[in-house]
Amino acid sequence: MSNVIQLRVPSRVQRQEARFGALLHSFAAERRTGDDVFWLKENAEILNVLESTGTELPDGALASHQAFYDTVEQRMSFFPQYYRFLLSITLDLEALGMKGNKAEQLVDWAVSQDLAHAEMSDLQRMEARRLMTRRGRDPLPTDAGLEGRMRSFISRSQTFALPNKKAAYELTHAVFYLSEYGRFDPQLDASAVTSLHFSGLLAYLDQNADLLAEICVALIYAGEVPPPLWSDWLARETYGFTVTGDPDIDIHDAYHDYLVCNWHQATTGAPIFSGTILSGRMRFDRATQDSAPLREMSEFMFSMDGARSGDWLHMRDRIADNLSPGALDVLASAEKSDHFEAFFHGFARPDAPRLDSLRHGSMMEQSA
Repeated sequence: MSNVIQLRVPSRVQRQEARFGALLHSFAAERRTGDDVFWLKENAEILNVLESTGTELPDGALASHQAFYDTVEQRMSFFPQYYRFLLSITLDLEALGMKGNKAEQLVDWAVSQDLAHAEMSDLQRMEARRLMTRRGRDPLPTDAGLEGRMRSFISRSQTFALPNKKAAYELTHAVFYLSEYGRFDPQLDASAVTSLHFSGLLAYLDQNADLLAEICVALIYAGEVPPPLWSDWLARETYGFTVTGDPDIDIHDAYHDYLVCNWHQATTGAPIFSGTILSGRMRFDRATQDSAPLREMSEFMFSMDGARSGDWLHMRDRIADNLSPGALDVLASAEKSDHFEAFFHGFARPDAPRLDSLRHGSMMEQSA
């Protein structure tokens, strides 16, 4: 007598109309529950990608989000600390075809509760303004300097020549808000465009597809053409994702990379979410990554201490001799950028004053 083992193999969704519904259902009902803040984050992100790319959804694609929409007022009143997530999801659901006008009511309530004034950062205030002005309300009518402060931040290019992912993501989101996700010219000055290129070089040297995809989208929204090297690499990364389905599969995955890489593809005119889509709970994983030179470069530059130079032509061979072969290949392609030499000067920090010299100077002043 033989035992028959039944394998749970999720079906592959083929028709494009059904694919959007399956993808949205997985995020809305299979990966997490609506009481989880990470559910809010994931669903805000996928809906934002679909809305900002002008994707037309078939009838029924948003069915799995209906329960959320039906109870969003209760969620807003009990979880006002998540108002930006809740507004974003509701606004995008309505923009994508959900029947109703709850977003206007939520915006009015958020303004009446003065929620935007509880934000600690200008970027969060910019997002709050961007969300609420979609329904004609400015939550910060007296803060006339908000946009100017944000432009000052993104125009300080030297900030973005140093590895700082938080600053780089704030840079891209500032451009998203200033451009209303590509609907308007954000009128970036040359320094802000340079900031995007510096951040892009760091992301490429780190082989960080998630960040580089956002940077390329920001460049496109600013009316710039991203370097073909970056766009081609992102296309390969997008098509290299592995999608695995199982009701119990672990979802600590690269879902955000998957979303923003597809977002980048859509902004270049390529089909969005054209890869494998399964029914049910899905996990998204990137292909095996090439060696990333950023850490190796940074460690070698730090070890040089005062002997390092900001002259790339002077430092190139010394750095190359200390990189692994795979990392060297990535660096060789990155250095072809017109911005690389200026970027490297900032990355090397040759002009940074030493703290011991500052301490010595302070002591001299005191003794004088």
